[in-house]
Amino acid sequence: MTPQPNPEAGAAVKAADRDHVFHSWSAQELIDPLAVAGAEGSYFWDYDGRRYLDFSSGLVYTNVGYQHPRVVAAIQEQAARMTTFAPAFAIEARSEAARLIAERTPGDLDKIFFTNGGADAVEHAIRMARLHTGRPKVLSAYRSYHGGTQQAVNITGDPRRWASDSGTAGVVHFWAPYLYRSRFYAETEEQECARALEHLETTIAFEGPSTVAAIILETIPGTAGIMVPPPGYLAGVRELCDKYGIVFVLDEVMAGFGRTGEWFAADLFGVTPDLLTFAKGVNSGYVPLGGVAISGAIAETFGKRPYPGGLTYSGHPLACAAAVATINVMAEEGVVENAARLGASVVGPQLRELAARHPSVGEVRGVGMFWALELVRDRRTREPLVPYNAAGEANAPMAAFAAAAKKGGLWPFVNMNRTHVVPPCTVTEAELKEGLAALDAALSVADEYTK
Repeated sequence: MTPQPNPEAGAAVKAADRDHVFHSWSAQELIDPLAVAGAEGSYFWDYDGRRYLDFSSGLVYTNVGYQHPRVVAAIQEQAARMTTFAPAFAIEARSEAARLIAERTPGDLDKIFFTNGGADAVEHAIRMARLHTGRPKVLSAYRSYHGGTQQAVNITGDPRRWASDSGTAGVVHFWAPYLYRSRFYAETEEQECARALEHLETTIAFEGPSTVAAIILETIPGTAGIMVPPPGYLAGVRELCDKYGIVFVLDEVMAGFGRTGEWFAADLFGVTPDLLTFAKGVNSGYVPLGGVAISGAIAETFGKRPYPGGLTYSGHPLACAAAVATINVMAEEGVVENAARLGASVVGPQLRELAARHPSVGEVRGVGMFWALELVRDRRTREPLVPYNAAGEANAPMAAFAAAAKKGGLWPFVNMNRTHVVPPCTVTEAELKEGLAALDAALSVADEYTK
């Protein structure tokens, strides 16, 4: 689709937004949202006709790109047949979505509890774990993000938790492996893995194993930095959970449904959790949907005992129809394979080439269509390009980098001192090369702040 400039319409959209929309995670008077006129595939455009290649996939969820015709048609067809129905009934779209998801989850995660998104999926996974074990505490990593609702944000490890941290939520944070900025003075992945597992087991011991209901981890942390865990770490966490009777929860809200070049990131590590949360890529965000995939043992807990939880729109027919279409598109059009192939042959090699040329790039890490560049002032000391949780003037180097990317027609995903490369899993090789060329130019701006 060719963008048609219409600045007057854009101004009206912007004015209404500024008058009435209250934006998340923002100081309302300090933001200037872009008015978006349309989107298709890997691109979106504004009302002035400027087109952007979206290296953020929205918020890392448009795994099949914008406006995929088969998914749009499925929503339209479902709306004509049945727009909505209460969750207590068996509905074709809901049943089929659950079946297709269960076919792809690892192990015996064959029961699907639908939610409206990732945060409430995490809320319900934690509730299930506590009820299943009869224990109160949840352990989660510092570098993590699990959602913005009350329990999910308390489980979160990044600074978005601070303002809402009740201190009584039954959450204990620990350090997960991250060799580039190791908390364990490790020099190799093997050391990092062994020491991170020892730290976790010590945390369990000092908290009291009989008080810990669940350990929750993003299989590969997303917003926190796309730190792929070292070989053996997730298997080691699985062993600790089995040893102490703890429920192992993997959060695949961002990493699931093809993002890592597998249906679920857990498949990369050969690990099966007790509960797995999902959202985002399950239907590319076309209609809000999330859920929890539940093991047989936990499902059995609620076989004759009611599960005390639910949502009015759980398994909404329009959302489930979009999920069915999305999963079928991914299977029939080789979307998961595309993410794996281009991640290995194009994204990884070219990002490493950029790192060799740009002193602002401290580390490249990722897999599939899930990559991060860690930007630094000094490669030797690994000093971040901006301080942790920087804002205002302190964040100027990252703001300048992001502005340069946008000026070059690339919409980046930026968080703290990192930029993530997370385009749709349907992205083409030509689009990737276009985006990576724009990224190359923007990194030259970041280089100006290095020592």
